Amino acid sequence: MAEKDLKRLGRAELIDIIIELQKENTVLTNKNKKLTQMLNEKNIILNNAGSIAEASLKLNKVFETAQAAADQYVESVKSMAREEIREYMKRKIDG
Repeated sequence: MAEKDLKRLGRAELIDIIIELQKENTVLTNKNKKLTQMLNEKNIILNNAGSIAEASLKLNKVFETAQAAADQYVESVKSMAREEIREYMKRKIDG
């Protein structure tokens, strides 16, 4: 409303306008609080997703290292088994 229009209004009308503006302000303040809360919740979810992704990557590294160690152990056992078989066969042949 223009300033000239406001000057022409009576006291009761101005009070009604103030009351309506206060109601609107309350509604908008509550809406702002809700939206801020929703935004904070989304940020928490995004941060947690990032943390989960980081943890997953770290776990993958741990599993890769564990798998490499297991593969190395299996290869070592196979190598020892082949050597024992060779020695056994040599003793069998040599008699």
